[in-house]
Amino acid sequence: MVQQSAGSDPLEVDKVAAERNSRSTFTQCDRSPDKQPTRKPKTPCWLCGAWHYTRFCSYKSHLCSRYGDVGHKEGFCPPAKTLPSSKRKVSLRKKFQHRGAKTTPRVSSTYELSSVSSNVYRRHISVNIEKKAVIFQIDTGSDLTIISVQTWKQLGSPPLSDTSSVRATTYSGDTIPLRGSFRCAYSFGTHSVSGTCYVSDISSHNLLGAEWIFKLGLYDQPLNSLQSSLHPEDERALIGSSEIHALSALNAREYVHRRYPEICSDSLGHCKFAKASLRLRPDAQPVFRPKRPVPYAVVPLVEAELDRLEKLGVISKVNYSAWAAPLVAVRKRDGRLRLCADFSTGLNDALEMHQYPPPTPEDIFSTLNGGTVFSQIDFSDAYLQIEVSEESKELVTLNTHRGLYRYNRLPFGVKSAPGIFQQIMDTLIAGLHGVVAYLDDVIVVGKTEEDHKRNLDALLQRIPEWGFHIRLCKCQFAMPEVNYLGCIVSKNGRLPDPNRTAAITRMPVPTNVSQLRSFLGMVNHYGQFIRNLCDVRAPLDRLLRKDARFEWTPRCQQAFDQVISIITSDLLLAHYDPRQEIIVAADASSNGLGAVISHRYADGSEKAISHASRTLTSAEKHYSQIEKEALALIFALQKFHKMIHGRKFTLLTDHKPLLAIFGSKSGIPVYTASRLQRWATIALAYNFIVHYRRTSSFGQGDALSRFIASQPKDEEVGIAVVEAEVQQVLRESIRALPVTAGLIAEETAKDWLLQRVIKSLRSNWPRHCYSPEFKKFFDRKSSLSFVDDCLMYGERVIIPSTLQRRVLRQVHEGHPGVSRMKAIARSHAYWPKIDSDIENVVRSCQRCAEAAKAPIKTELCPWPKAPRPWARVHIDYAGPFFGHHFLVIVDSYSKWPEILMTDQTTARVTVRLLKEVFSRFGMPEVIVTDNGTQFSSAKFQEMCDANGIQHLKSPPFHPQSNGQAERFEDTFKRALHKMKGRNETIEDLQTFLLAYRSTPNPTTNNVSPAEALFGRPLRTSLSLLRPSRHPVGSERDRAMQEQFNRHHGAKKREFFPGESVIVRD
Repeated sequence: MVQQSAGSDPLEVDKVAAERNSRSTFTQCDRSPDKQPTRKPKTPCWLCGAWHYTRFCSYKSHLCSRYGDVGHKEGFCPPAKTLPSSKRKVSLRKKFQHRGAKTTPRVSSTYELSSVSSNVYRRHISVNIEKKAVIFQIDTGSDLTIISVQTWKQLGSPPLSDTSSVRATTYSGDTIPLRGSFRCAYSFGTHSVSGTCYVSDISSHNLLGAEWIFKLGLYDQPLNSLQSSLHPEDERALIGSSEIHALSALNAREYVHRRYPEICSDSLGHCKFAKASLRLRPDAQPVFRPKRPVPYAVVPLVEAELDRLEKLGVISKVNYSAWAAPLVAVRKRDGRLRLCADFSTGLNDALEMHQYPPPTPEDIFSTLNGGTVFSQIDFSDAYLQIEVSEESKELVTLNTHRGLYRYNRLPFGVKSAPGIFQQIMDTLIAGLHGVVAYLDDVIVVGKTEEDHKRNLDALLQRIPEWGFHIRLCKCQFAMPEVNYLGCIVSKNGRLPDPNRTAAITRMPVPTNVSQLRSFLGMVNHYGQFIRNLCDVRAPLDRLLRKDARFEWTPRCQQAFDQVISIITSDLLLAHYDPRQEIIVAADASSNGLGAVISHRYADGSEKAISHASRTLTSAEKHYSQIEKEALALIFALQKFHKMIHGRKFTLLTDHKPLLAIFGSKSGIPVYTASRLQRWATIALAYNFIVHYRRTSSFGQGDALSRFIASQPKDEEVGIAVVEAEVQQVLRESIRALPVTAGLIAEETAKDWLLQRVIKSLRSNWPRHCYSPEFKKFFDRKSSLSFVDDCLMYGERVIIPSTLQRRVLRQVHEGHPGVSRMKAIARSHAYWPKIDSDIENVVRSCQRCAEAAKAPIKTELCPWPKAPRPWARVHIDYAGPFFGHHFLVIVDSYSKWPEILMTDQTTARVTVRLLKEVFSRFGMPEVIVTDNGTQFSSAKFQEMCDANGIQHLKSPPFHPQSNGQAERFEDTFKRALHKMKGRNETIEDLQTFLLAYRSTPNPTTNNVSPAEALFGRPLRTSLSLLRPSRHPVGSERDRAMQEQFNRHHGAKKREFFPGESVIVRD
């Protein structure tokens, strides 16, 4: 709501609307229905589209089959029916206040710039600005007249004045950015005045403000006398209209948005009638690539993007897969991440190409020829709208740091995806007139404006039936011509695109021998097609002689012009044919980029299809040579995208190191320079084989890159986005450091080593490196880049030596440990020996040392094996439990245990118990105990000394040194707890000891402690299970028995059962 100053009367839209309604009602009552009007209406009927008044339309009682409403023909439904109730808005009362000249203008309107709400209540009018018709929406609530940037450009882009002192806001208070304003003459009817018009970047339509409404005298006119409201049928009438040709594309976009909102949704479409099936070669073997390391700084962003894709249904978590491709993550300009799978690492080689023939140029141009109005439709995330068949989902598995994810939709980078998509598109447009599809590029053509509108509607009705969505902002409507496959098609017919040879025709005259040699190298490439070429170029060849002086004469200029005209003639240019082999060559020089796309025929000859070149920007001239060469490849791919996307082709370069980045089957190297990694990700969308060709045999690309002086630079959107992303990476890296980009750049310029590295980056690296300091960078040369006067290693900024201590102090500010500190530093900064510097910082920090955990355990140092039984015994007290203490004695050699139950643990009792045991087994040589008071007492030591026993004690706070006794105590305690309640404690103890002493022990070669100590097993209740064996007497026993019998005259006596005997009492 606009605040009005005192004394001003508000002018309400409702008053105008009331006058309009009363006049409209009067006119309808005055004319009887049976009287047909003699004059033609200004606009078609909005119920059926025919040219008659709406009140005489026969579709007033027609039942619409689309939404079930009565009163209109199918396809002419009111926009409000296609929207949810939350989007249908009722006009609000607006007030207008005419401010003085000194008052800052302010927009306070209830319109929504991006709304798709119903347009039924809006009124539009055509106003001439500088004698050009412009359609405005009447908005009395706006103080300013605002037009969109598109309209401003169609008016010839008049110079803009600064509007920093003007603040425009919406009704809700949101600021509307203004690009500027300009003074202009405008008129309506008999009124011709001048005023200020404002240009907004976000406005989707033009608003006629209160000041212009007042000056044009529109407040005194009923709205019915102006142009009627812009219903869908009126919008269709505006598409391609010659009266408003400058705004036809804008009106068409608004019409599509309102008429087909379901296909303009931001959500991801889903093809209903087809799925993508991937077929493997018969000899294909599964390829499982390991996950790529993810920088610590971007792990949260990667996980957020994975969650988003999983929520959309694009990917799903799986536990196992025989196939896997590594994840490639690059940062976008807005800070978000783009995730791709590098299927060039194995899957693409194992897949069979989808054998579906692409449309030939003859088929495409036969549809486009004769057209006068053209539209191009862009599908949003085209491949991701197609579901992958169930049996093919395992093939497109993504390996991430969070595990395996399987694609449910057709992913970016699968080599058979273009053929699959082409087949689906051909099926979708089957039967439609004036529609042609080449991959995701769909063109609608019409011989007339009405024919074009009819063909466009037919396509837009077919798209939602299939479940696809389009990207409306990238669609182009109602164009007078279209550039397609190297030709320009318009109402004048098909003409060759002059840009195919512009790179050659714009070539400047060579100024030195080097440039001339490059030019003639290109000429040699085409020499096989030109007869007597050596005669034409003879004046130029003379300049290459060793003794010749370089002087450009009129004869040289004549030869140069003649060679240029021959090369650019139709005799040497081939028409694009997708059935022929495609060769793309690209090269870079210190000044520019050059590229050429050619066909290679069966006889081995090559003919160019199109040439391209452009100059390097000042920032690009600071790139390293490998980055320039990679930039040339990406420039070629984007320039010839329509001809190579979905086709297998050969990519030529004269820079061998690029083969490891663009041609590696192991994927993009992890530590590739930031720019190279992003460009390699762009290249994943194409199916190519990269080959190296020596510079001497690279004439066509080399010359285009060198002869580049004063050529205008094309707007390479993709490359500009990459550069913005790289600069964003630099800002993100420096943001976490206690330094600024300017300070790093300043100190880098002073660092002699980094300057040497930068010099090598800009020119060429030496063949060999002997300096140890320089070699650390030489070994990483493919990962280095130069961004905004700062040196980068991958996505980490290289810190000059003068700032390294400062960075280390800041990173260690919270006293993180070595591992955490390395993780922080590795995400942002780099210099040689950074890891060792971090370790030294943490090691020398006094506070870290004081708060450190216990040191890492040393290697295990076991007791030496005892030489004989009872040579070394280990002693300790266990308990109290079950109301008693237990003295535990274990023989180290045999593992024989002795346990004595006691109620006291004094030194006197301990000595008494030990003497009792020693009386049975003898004195040991060594006793091992802990530091208990009874063991460290004088009485205990006196006993040891008296019997010649060596007493060893375990270190303080380290009872593990007496592990023999400690370990047995644990076994003993658990055994007693298990037997608790069965018998008395002493009985349980005896039962346990008998079982333990008779059980084989693995540490004594699987013999029991009793056998190890006494040389015999103990007899237990289990011995009864064995059969009894009677011992056989020895020969000595038998001789002794016989001698006794002889000496005593002994006789054998036998008694029988029941016999009586006398027994001596």
